[in-house]
Amino acid sequence: MSTHHATALGIEPIPKLLLRYALPGIIAMTASSLYNLVDSVFIGHGCGAMALGGLTVAKPFMDICAAFGSLIGVGSSTIVAIKLGEKDYATANRVLGNVILLNVILSAIVTMVGLIWINPILMAFGASESTLVYAREYMEIILIGNVLTHIYFGLNNVLRSMGHPKNSMVATIVAVSVNVILDPIFIFHFHMGVRGAALATIISQAISVLWQMRTFLNPREIIHFHKGIWKLDAAITQRCLAIGAAPCLMNLAHCFVVIIINNQLKRYGGDMAIASYGVANRLIFVFAMIVMGLNQGMQPIVGYNYGAKQYQRMLHAFRLTAIWGTIIMSIVALLGECFPGAMTRIFTHDAELISTTIVPMRILCCSMLIVGFQMVTINFFTSIGMSIKSIFLSLTRQVILLIPLTVLLPCIWNDPIMGVWWSMPISDTLSAGLAAVFLGVEIRKFQAKIQEQNAYFTTVPPQPM
Repeated sequence: MSTHHATALGIEPIPKLLLRYALPGIIAMTASSLYNLVDSVFIGHGCGAMALGGLTVAKPFMDICAAFGSLIGVGSSTIVAIKLGEKDYATANRVLGNVILLNVILSAIVTMVGLIWINPILMAFGASESTLVYAREYMEIILIGNVLTHIYFGLNNVLRSMGHPKNSMVATIVAVSVNVILDPIFIFHFHMGVRGAALATIISQAISVLWQMRTFLNPREIIHFHKGIWKLDAAITQRCLAIGAAPCLMNLAHCFVVIIINNQLKRYGGDMAIASYGVANRLIFVFAMIVMGLNQGMQPIVGYNYGAKQYQRMLHAFRLTAIWGTIIMSIVALLGECFPGAMTRIFTHDAELISTTIVPMRILCCSMLIVGFQMVTINFFTSIGMSIKSIFLSLTRQVILLIPLTVLLPCIWNDPIMGVWWSMPISDTLSAGLAAVFLGVEIRKFQAKIQEQNAYFTTVPPQPM
């Protein structure tokens, strides 16, 4: 990152700055969401409804792997943004070395555990005899290439925080483009089925890592690979894990909830209900990833201005991101409510699956109007290092509220499967209200600091040049 990039975060107009940083993030995250979407489309049409159900069962397993990646990636990118705001470039460079080392260590542990206990894990996640074989074939390849996945996402986070959102975007587009090209070749031409989809994903990420290395091997960058950074730093590791704990726990909690939902759906609706959930969830996931792209654009702006004590700019960036996030999630609400059949046909031509998915699609999309605000609020707390608040808000939605509702509502609903579906929008609504309360308290504190700063600058006379 050049000095110009760092300075721009603190002086350029927020709308222009957020657009510049968020647009690459949106493109990158939208492209990233196409990984699972493209796999789902090709597997659904090429391998059938049960294979799509197997992919749905495997997704929380993949998300657990990604959760440990976010533990390092989000934590390190937040520290980089703050340290650049403080002009502490030496620490920011040491963070880069720790990103690689920590991702290699964690990914190796996850891979080893996952491969040893893959069958019981997938069965616990909701697999049946019909879907287990597909889920296992997919996850075996994903786990073998897990180290590349971790490094890919970790370096992309650092690229954004060091002022290269376009490079991060290109890295993602390269990975997705290769994946889209290889998927039909492996699945249809070489008849590799779900293994082909997984292999295409890993190869595409390996090529993207090579692209990322171009920036980090450039000695003219403020943050780059060089001697002296390849040693685990206890202080950096501790803070990185503390900040990254919020998104990591959020992802792990989400995985745990999906496991419970899969098992409840399997209990009350069978494999077809699980496949329906996978279809509806993937549509929502695409738009949620767009909001995550917005969050990625907001993160370095908020982190830098928080470190520089420019609280007015920090709050401006948050408010604008929250508005845009709400608009984006309103679009998926409209699509899911008005065109559920058309949305389902993107993934499958199975008439039974299309019919089964229409009602769940409408139910799950009805609360999306408020989910965008909630996502931005949680990321805002993460971006300024308030990881405890982020963790609590994440756990409230995905554990404290959703898990009990998922288990209890089917017991009191006339149609138990409807109780499972409605537990999700009810949890979204309640947790969004709580996030608004937490946010209001913190905004008042920052506004008080802004008033103190304004009072200071109006009473202190300018110093002679």
